[in-house]
Amino acid sequence: MNIDESKSAIRTRFLPPKGYVWEREERGSFSEYLVSFPLYPPSFPIRDFQQVPIEKQSHHVAVLKIDVDHKDLQQCADAWIRLYSEYLWSQKRFGEIGFHFTSGQFLSWNDFRDGIRTIETGRSVRFVSRGSFDDSYANFRKYLRLVFQYAGTISLDKEGVPVKNNSDIKPGDFVIVPGSPGHCVIVVARVRNPAGKYLYLLAESFMPAQDIHILRNPTNSSISPWYELDVNSAETVTAKYIFRPTSIKRFYGIK
Repeated sequence: MNIDESKSAIRTRFLPPKGYVWEREERGSFSEYLVSFPLYPPSFPIRDFQQVPIEKQSHHVAVLKIDVDHKDLQQCADAWIRLYSEYLWSQKRFGEIGFHFTSGQFLSWNDFRDGIRTIETGRSVRFVSRGSFDDSYANFRKYLRLVFQYAGTISLDKEGVPVKNNSDIKPGDFVIVPGSPGHCVIVVARVRNPAGKYLYLLAESFMPAQDIHILRNPTNSSISPWYELDVNSAETVTAKYIFRPTSIKRFYGIK
């Protein structure tokens, strides 16, 4: 397996298979943020939101060093939302943080910061102004919990733009099947060979909410944990889910 267990970040721990090399991602981009993401030490278990190790520990090769929070909310699509939101927060791009709910309503971090909250009325949600201004990180995490509660694969799929060419797939894109439940995995790294072919690392959370982890490749042990991806494939088989069809998308706000 192409892993250097002495290293503590995605780019340094995972070695490209023979003939492949790391590409330099655009400085300051979401792609660069992901490939540089810190990892827990090797053999660190996947834990659920109660910090209890999940039953099956054989599908992953590493765990991203980021918390799950204490509620059963940060699941598959929410893991992507968490990583992208944390990236924007780290860049101080606060005005770009905002997501649609499955209902179609949109809530930005700036609105929540300014006191906008939700009230459930039957099966619908409406916004009211009942909070005070709070731009703290702790309040930002409250905002994310609310987004996780009302967003999911259906809303994230609608906010995604299809990636149409294999050569365009990059870290930050996601493979998704919308539904209740659907599923989503995150492209967190890529390497390239001289012929222009790419391989990718995939990460996910799952149900119940659990640590974001990088997946083994169950179908090709010679390149595992790296994956081949093809936007035209009828299916993509990952360690815990089969995507039918293969739908690879990029959040509409990312160029």
